[in-house]
Amino acid sequence: MDIQGVVAEGFEPVRDAFVRNFEVLGDRGAAVAVYRDGRKVVDLWGGTKDAHGTEPWTADTAQIVRSATKGVAAAVPLLLHQNGLLDLDAPVGSYWPEFKAGGKDRTLVRDLLAHRAGVPALDRGLTAAEAADGVSGPRAVAVQQPFWQPGTEHGYHAQTYSWLLSELVLRATGRTVGGIWAEELAEPLGLEFWMGLPETEVHRVGRVAPVDPPESAGVLRTRPRRNVSEAYADPDSLTRRAFAAIDPLPDENDPAYRAAELPASAGIGTARALARFYAATIGVVEDGARIFTPATTALAGKELSAGPDRVLVVNTRFGPGYMLHGPASPLLSPASFGHPGRGGSLAFADPEEGIGFGYVTNALAKSVTADPRAQALVRALRSALAS
Repeated sequence: MDIQGVVAEGFEPVRDAFVRNFEVLGDRGAAVAVYRDGRKVVDLWGGTKDAHGTEPWTADTAQIVRSATKGVAAAVPLLLHQNGLLDLDAPVGSYWPEFKAGGKDRTLVRDLLAHRAGVPALDRGLTAAEAADGVSGPRAVAVQQPFWQPGTEHGYHAQTYSWLLSELVLRATGRTVGGIWAEELAEPLGLEFWMGLPETEVHRVGRVAPVDPPESAGVLRTRPRRNVSEAYADPDSLTRRAFAAIDPLPDENDPAYRAAELPASAGIGTARALARFYAATIGVVEDGARIFTPATTALAGKELSAGPDRVLVVNTRFGPGYMLHGPASPLLSPASFGHPGRGGSLAFADPEEGIGFGYVTNALAKSVTADPRAQALVRALRSALAS
């Protein structure tokens, strides 16, 4: 495998793991990047731009990262909170009155961000066009009866998170999540990441596809627990209904879907941008850029939800918009906060180790929160830091 890029001395185990992902774990095209104490120490890419293609992945190739978008999008409400424009302890209905319907009037902004709002699914799934129109999604979650009393339990809002976050930010500021991200974060920090792909960047993005793991990748064939398998198999389960809030499932290679502003699932960018972004949430990066104050960094990693997840059917931990380290989604350490993307992508920050990490792939596996390729890279990074 011809791997391109650079690795700083001491971080060679990450390169070795990245190579092994192609040779053993079935990667087709991918990139990984790591920042340590604000300095880029890993920036690697390899394979093909398209999962089933031959054009090589280049330094500026970008990919859709699915739910890893949620961690990027979470910076917007936290930045608004940092600037005094969004109160995490206020009811969502104080910004968005229609959301009070169905007994959701006591739902707090922090509940919405930590997957405690009680509306991970819809009575009727939206089409891809409806999901992207900016109106149908917010209207549907506003009138949806909650599946539990908001604030009392948590369950992963896989798709509905897009419309919850988008409308909350729009009502609070009159601006969109993607617009705030682009103008106040991505452009000033030089981050090649979009929520709503501009036409000028379409040529950079490879095609993603589901792939079957090779026989050599036995770890990818590990069976999930029976109750988890049953939840995904049962069309009436909250698990299936949450992931089917867009029905049928959208074509992630469709230009219209990629252009849509869906902060739960449709962000597109580079591993380098993800790593730099997370590095800037915990400190100052190379050119002096920083996103969060120390207080907001601490808030990002604060546990707001923990225990049985009503949707993922495993124990999960969430902060305000970020998934936290735990058995269901191992990150670098208990201090880490970030987000995986179903199928493989992963990005996170670790304030104790000074790490910003990003991994993107076009080979979508069946993993939800703990892809073996991403986990192999995390283990290699942990090993490099310990040596």
